[in-house]
Amino acid sequence: MAGTARKPKKTSARHRGAVTIADIAQLAGVSKMTVSRVISAPTTVREETRERVARIIAQLHYTPNRSARMLSGARQLRFGLLYNNPRSSYIMDFLMAAIDQASLTDVQLIARGCQLGEDDTAVLNSLISSGIDAIILSPPLCDSPTLLELVGSSGIPGLLVSTDGSATDLSSISIDEPAAARQLTEHLLALGHRRIGFIAGEPVLAASHARKAGFLAALDAAGIVPDPALVAQGDFTYPSGRRATEQLLALPDRPTAIFASNDDMAAAATMTARQLGLDVPSQLSVVGFDDSWIATAIYPELTTIRQPIAEMAKRGVALLSELVQADEDDDRPSQHLRLPHELVVRQSVTAAGA
Repeated sequence: MAGTARKPKKTSARHRGAVTIADIAQLAGVSKMTVSRVISAPTTVREETRERVARIIAQLHYTPNRSARMLSGARQLRFGLLYNNPRSSYIMDFLMAAIDQASLTDVQLIARGCQLGEDDTAVLNSLISSGIDAIILSPPLCDSPTLLELVGSSGIPGLLVSTDGSATDLSSISIDEPAAARQLTEHLLALGHRRIGFIAGEPVLAASHARKAGFLAALDAAGIVPDPALVAQGDFTYPSGRRATEQLLALPDRPTAIFASNDDMAAAATMTARQLGLDVPSQLSVVGFDDSWIATAIYPELTTIRQPIAEMAKRGVALLSELVQADEDDDRPSQHLRLPHELVVRQSVTAAGA
């Protein structure tokens, strides 16, 4: 009958003789989710298990590509990714890695930009209405109560990036922000710096407060009373880092080092200091946070905290794939992944008074 669409009848891949993830899982003695991780994010699985599953996949000639998915009755998954600042070096690194991972796992990634508190709910509603299977909220959108409530009520899996989502029903992936900021501050303290300027990040973002907390904890442990004049407000953008640096360097007793809460603002601090006639690092040490591409695109290269941005993106896309697939078979609770960070020492710091 014209104008009438009939849904295709679902047929079990097992009954058609096609190899399924369930077949591989049974032979390998693991869960379907483990098999999925071996395919989409192999570094997250123990080597012994990974090799056993990979061997069975090869023996059964299983091909996890689009054709195989269509033959098994599966459809291509569609994930939305919402971002706020397309010029952010962090977002650029995360988006590129997420696209790469999506292409490997036959996921269609739909990235949409928006402005926090302006059109963010409209853009998110549009994505949800389009029938996406899951959503990724990058910073600072990941800490918006309105967006979190909207995703929670939508019934689709969500992933919060660079924030602790344990208080929500959504999954999250992050590092230990306070510990990382404390380690970075302790590095400056070990070099003899006592007047350390701090450029805070976007106030609505939980990571901003976590990094400031780690900074203050390191000062407290060293017996240093924080000077409010040494804290300047930024918003994770290059222009805000420039303004904050000008404010700090205009102090009568200016800092000998600046801790910027991300690499974009640290790059701005470096360039601003040089334009004001200060050498970095002999007259001013500068550190950033994230180890995004800009950290090594300027001179001197930045000492920073390496947040595994690409790994977070890949693990996040893989996790959402698991959650969507699990939702079709059985209930799978949200997960909160915490990845390790690393202090990366480069040329932008030196001993105080050197």
